[in-house]
This record gives sequence, structure tokens and C-alpha cells, in this order.
Amino acid sequence: MPFIPHTDSDVRAMLDTMGVDSVSALFDEIPAHLRCQPLTAIPDGLSEMDALRIMQERSQQDAGALCFIGAGAYEHHIPAAVWDVVARGEFMTAYTPYQAEASQGTLQVIYEFQSMMAHITGMDVCNASVYDGASGLSEAVLMAIRAHRKSKSKRILMPKTVSPLYRSAVKAIVEMQGIELVELDYQQDNGTINPASLEAFSGQDYAALVIPYPNFFGALEDVDTLTRWAEANNILVIAVVNPMALAILTPPNEWGDKGADIVVGEGQPFGIPLSSGGPYVGFLSCKQEHVRQMPGRIIGRTVDLEGKTGFALTLQAREQHIRRAKATSNICTNQGLAMTAATIYLSLMGAEGLERVALASHHNIQTLTQQVSQISGVKRVFDNVVFHEVVLQLNQPVAPVLAKMAELGVLGGLDLSPYYPELGNALLVCTTETKNAADLARFAQALTQALAA
Repeated sequence: MPFIPHTDSDVRAMLDTMGVDSVSALFDEIPAHLRCQPLTAIPDGLSEMDALRIMQERSQQDAGALCFIGAGAYEHHIPAAVWDVVARGEFMTAYTPYQAEASQGTLQVIYEFQSMMAHITGMDVCNASVYDGASGLSEAVLMAIRAHRKSKSKRILMPKTVSPLYRSAVKAIVEMQGIELVELDYQQDNGTINPASLEAFSGQDYAALVIPYPNFFGALEDVDTLTRWAEANNILVIAVVNPMALAILTPPNEWGDKGADIVVGEGQPFGIPLSSGGPYVGFLSCKQEHVRQMPGRIIGRTVDLEGKTGFALTLQAREQHIRRAKATSNICTNQGLAMTAATIYLSLMGAEGLERVALASHHNIQTLTQQVSQISGVKRVFDNVVFHEVVLQLNQPVAPVLAKMAELGVLGGLDLSPYYPELGNALLVCTTETKNAADLARFAQALTQALAA
């Protein structure tokens, strides 16, 4: 709330009623180091105008940098209409839609989101969203183990080409449930899984194979071969996708002969700003045969007694309506506001708009790769087809180079050395449709100057 209307006497009356001496005593169970500290950098007695001036000056310190960081969170153009609509009160303050008669608008938005994401991924059904892509992958792992009735295995084949942040989140969520994540290495020449290496796992009992598309290096895995191997070995396929890439790439339902079983990913590219890392919105889609093992809410469309279209929660024997031991997940909510933004973004862009964004992003990374490959001390690491990210190798440590580029107003990418030390001085660079020719030239110039410094 921007203003708190309670007077000192109001506060005193409430504290006396509760039998507490002070507001701080009311929250004494919160450790001291977690409590908000005084705003010591703002002098007492500032006017509203002076206080706003300070905040504007500080916010400008974060402005002006060109961002070439990707790695799962992408800077796409967001039409102004998206958040103008999302900020309307009926969306911004909507309550959890347990009462269908009072929540038709919210339920319809979720239904449209489900429909569009099911179409994009090519799957039969999509849920109302999950917290983010990483938690979505964790849910998919748990779902695959429940859904695979022909396997009693609690082992998952997890490639190193899956985002290390996703892998870390999955490990944190599932390792205490007796689930084993078996790591798959990648080929040093092209940064993808070698399908031939999977023969070492043939004939063994695994619940699922995770396939990233594009993978963390931006490269495109041989999804058809990998999926067919999984099918032949009675292993479910979990696809981890960038939904923007699916505007131009083969959807998971067409992989191999039968398609992927579960599809998850991060919906942040669809109208959600970077926001220092969140909140974002994950999506989870699957084949119809697995729908009863899908976590989270699902909204259905129906008609009432008068034949009018209506929307309601369906398959409700889920988290919020059943004993915890019987639930499909302990996450019983969806990212309502971010999901609404994604729905409006998709409605505005349409299939043609998404395709243009994807093609422009891909064109920019091709152009940038050609430019920086001419710089002394820079070479491309992997020989593979990419979507809109590429891995470069520098002739010196990456972190100092990125720091120098930041001083020049360019956020140059992600240093991969903490995650993949075997790649040496490796840098992951991303471009989207927001970059023009001048931006790409500025990146190349900043990189050249930083390497020479």
C-alpha cells in the first residue's frame, strides 16, 4: 500500500488488544539479520520531490547498458499494451479462482494460456503454469516417475547440456526422495549429446530422458534420434524447451515417432521483463495419457444449464483438494500475473509475430558470431547449429573481460567457467530481436577494447 492510514493511537489500540508492547515485539520471532534496516542513506525531512530525485539518480545508474546475457532469461521487446492490460485491477488483484462463479475472467485467461501453450508445444494439454522453468523441470521429473507405469525405476538421464541452474534446482527438490539423476556428458566438438553414447544405457531401467532444445549452449540436439532411442528402451521423454524457439523449430510432439511425453520450459520470453530474475512463469504440457499425473491447476471449458460458455477448475483431486500424501505436487498455485502477461503477449503477437521475433534473434546471433570471430583472441567453441546463443572462447579469463565491457556499457554475456570449467575461458552470448546492427557493432568494439586493456 502506498499509504498506511493508521494513526499512532490506532496502532497503540491494536497492540494493547493483542497484549504486545510494540510493533517490533509483534515480530520478534524474525531473526534480527532478516529484518529491514533503517534507510540511513536518505536524510530526514526530505520532501517528496527531493526523495524522488534521489531515486531517479540511482535508477539511472542501471540504465543504458546493452544486454547480451541470455542463459534462460531473455530480453525481448514487450508491447506496451501487455502490462497496461495486466495492471488493470481485475487482473492485478484477482483472487485464487476457487469460486468459478466469481472468477470467470481469471479462469478464461488461464484457459487461453493453456490452449496457446499446448498449441506451441504440440501437446494435448497444458496446466495453468508453475513457478518457473526450473521448478517445472523438477515437477516433470516427479511426474515422469509416477506416470511411467511400466517402470519402477527412480533414475533419470539428465544431460549436462541442461541449464546448470535447472539441474541444481531439480537436485535440491528430488534428491531427498530417492531419485537418482544420472549425468550425460556432451561432445566436445559440437556441444550436444552424442546419441551413440546412450547405447551404454540401453536395456537398463530408467524412468525418463531429459532433452533440452535448444540446450544451454544454444545448440540444437538431435532430438529425433534421442527420442527414438528412448522409445525403443521404454523410457519417457521430458523436453525442456525455449518456447520462443518453437516458433521456427520442430515442436516436441513431432520428435521421433511418438513425440515427447512431457514438455516444460520458461515462459519469460513471452512478455515478461528480466526483473532481476523474476518472478517468471513456467509451463508444463504433456500427452493426454499422462494428464492425471500432471501437477498444478487445469482449467476446463464447458457450458452451463442455459448453454452459455463457462470455465471451471477441472481434475480437482489435486494439491489443494486432497491429502498431501495423495497429491501430485506440493505446489498448488500458478503464476497468475506473469501468466496473464504471457497470454496477452501471445494474443498480440500471434504465430507470425513469434516467427518474426525468432528469426530476427537467430539472424542477429549469426551476424554477431561472424563479427567477433574476426577479433584476435576470440573463437567459436562448438561447431553446431544454434538458435540465438553461442559459446565463444577467449584467450584470457572471462570475468575481467566482462567487467571491462560493463564499464563500456555492454553486458557481454555469461561466464561459463564456474559451470563448465573444462571449456576454459568460455563465454555464452545471446542476441534477441531487440538488437540492431549498431548494437552488434558496439558489442564487437567493446569486446575488442576489453581484450586489449
